[in-house]
Amino acid sequence: MTGQRRPPIPPGPWLVVGLERSGAACARALWKRGEPVIGVDLAEPPEAEALRREGIEIVTGSDGLEQLERVRAVVRSPGVPDEAPVLVAARAAAIPIYGELELGWRMLDCRFVAVTGTNGKTTTVELLAEMWRAGDQPVVVAGNVGTAVSSLVGDLSADTTVICEASSFQLADSVAFAPDCAVLLNVSPDHIDRHGDFQAYQEAKLRLFAFQSAADVAVANADLLALASGNARRVLIGEGDADIALQGDQIYWRGERLLGSDEIALRGAHNLQNALCAAAAALSMGIDAEAVVEALRSFAGVAHRLEEIGSAADVLWVNDSKATNVAAAIAALEAFDQPLHLIAGGQAKAQHFGALADVAALRVRTAYLIGEDAELIAAAFEGKVEYLRCGDLNGAIDAAQMGAEEGDVVLLSPACASFDQFVEGYEQRGDQFRLIVQHLSGFSGR
Repeated sequence: MTGQRRPPIPPGPWLVVGLERSGAACARALWKRGEPVIGVDLAEPPEAEALRREGIEIVTGSDGLEQLERVRAVVRSPGVPDEAPVLVAARAAAIPIYGELELGWRMLDCRFVAVTGTNGKTTTVELLAEMWRAGDQPVVVAGNVGTAVSSLVGDLSADTTVICEASSFQLADSVAFAPDCAVLLNVSPDHIDRHGDFQAYQEAKLRLFAFQSAADVAVANADLLALASGNARRVLIGEGDADIALQGDQIYWRGERLLGSDEIALRGAHNLQNALCAAAAALSMGIDAEAVVEALRSFAGVAHRLEEIGSAADVLWVNDSKATNVAAAIAALEAFDQPLHLIAGGQAKAQHFGALADVAALRVRTAYLIGEDAELIAAAFEGKVEYLRCGDLNGAIDAAQMGAEEGDVVLLSPACASFDQFVEGYEQRGDQFRLIVQHLSGFSGR
């Protein structure tokens, strides 16, 4: 089942635009194959000098326009926007543009399970990997989750399965990417600042299925699969006669009971859906049901996603920094029955916060707003949710500690990107939250 239908790597020379993690990995992989490579970056990223020492031509402080006439193909790192001049010029000159995910897939002779969705990707990818491990099957996690797919080239045996998190940025560049199993968890508005509108964003997500054949598997609910192209065998998530179905509080796989929904270790209704998708993908790919159930019962989640840090003065503190959009924050609010104190804000990414306000009005005692777009959230919360403008994370934590009472939950679920105050991303924001909370008086860790 490995290596089928994968088109070859086009001949170089190649221009790699953007030399952060994925761009640097792709430059190395192409170079090791004997392809001529030029790497460019407007900045001086940490990998640049190492790539030079390896013999790759690296030009920093450059947008790549000057080098474009010397190449036959371009690799676009996910962070490089569509309107970058070098990409505009490449399209005008009919020079093909590829993404790192696609090229990594082409260079590896392994089974691929690819997961996308607006929310839940990282949790589902890590849960899938636990299912493979429980079944004693070789597996590696890669993609948007942290390890660039192309960095695995030359290191994996053909019997390894790559569980790959795929972002809309990566999928928008797909020209042939066809995972053996494709999983679409959900789609709600996000990254509108990048894609322009919701339809374009949704179309990028649906490209996960576009090039699959009848030998492949597509996993999603019926509504999403109805929008998908491609010829994969469809595995439905839902109720009734779906392949994996929730009937009352019991989960069934093609008519056979797997386990009760209350046996799943992950918290929240959204994670129940993630668990169903993961189980359907694993079972469709031949993982034993016993291994799937074992992982569902033991896997409690990942850092920065409903991560229960611990308690101070009998108040539970939860790090959900990975909630960088409204839908993710709503899912987090709905995962708790206790009174909530919400820390939210950052960069809004052209989102609207009315839906968040409606849910918060039912569940949140006080919201503590931070970041450059805090006023957008304040405007949506006005008259519905009590809120305080706190400026930054430290101020929000201080205010929440004063306002929370025994039995309450303080939840960092920003609904926004972090780059206004945490340039290294949501992980840096969540790490700072965790560090500050762990030093609160009377803190007891989980």
